[in-house]
Amino acid sequence: MNFKLLLPSLLVLVFTPAFGAISDATGLVNRFDIETSGHAFEVTTTSNFDVPEIDFDAEQKKLTFQIVSSLENNLGEIIIPKGLLSGNFTFYLNGEEHFPDVKSNERIAFITLNFTGSGNNQVDVFATNHLEGLEEIPVEEIIIDDTDQQMPGGGCLIATATYDSELAPQVQQLRELRDNKLLQTEAGSAFVESFNGFYYSFSPMIADYERENPLFKESIKLAITPMISSLSILNYVDMDSEIEVIGYGSSIILLNLGMYFAVPALIAMRVYRF
Repeated sequence: MNFKLLLPSLLVLVFTPAFGAISDATGLVNRFDIETSGHAFEVTTTSNFDVPEIDFDAEQKKLTFQIVSSLENNLGEIIIPKGLLSGNFTFYLNGEEHFPDVKSNERIAFITLNFTGSGNNQVDVFATNHLEGLEEIPVEEIIIDDTDQQMPGGGCLIATATYDSELAPQVQQLRELRDNKLLQTEAGSAFVESFNGFYYSFSPMIADYERENPLFKESIKLAITPMISSLSILNYVDMDSEIEVIGYGSSIILLNLGMYFAVPALIAMRVYRF
């Protein structure tokens, strides 16, 4: 049996509530490369609407997002690298000032958009700082590396809604596991790719309902906390080879199967006997 092909299918059972990265009818992930003053940055949007293009104006320190939505209620998340734009942000939705939720750390600004209106919309993001802490690189010193390839990534919608922030430790833990462990091997990358199309078929709806229903949100938190705790083990082991990914991944799968299925089944059987 080809274990590299088996691993993605097995890991789906464990990692499903955690993270994903691709677009479909209900969840769209878009990545845009912005080049300015010799630096390259990636701006990411995760939403239930489409973002066909964005424009960047370095002089105005502005990002413009063109939005196409078929829904009346729109929910989206934008990640802007701090090196590109930082400081104080001002937002305009179709020319009128808008006040989305903004959280940030030393690396990114994380913006949650929530607005109504189907059809074409435009969001303008103005910042007070551009290339903060970076120097402009002369054109003649810029080296283009054609071998650099973007690996699949994406937003942790359910975990973000559960823990209220993209910057929550639990969400960052999942992201680090994906980027620093899984995506560093062929087997791990194969899992992420196979997982992509599945996660976003339901995660935006669950995340939306979590924000609307506190009781449901707490239920999801109780459900995924044991899994996230078990996944934290992988951040403390070496997973530099295919066999290590398969071995540790299989162990975590068995551990979670025991927690979520075997133990409840044994308890149910004992209760039924009484």
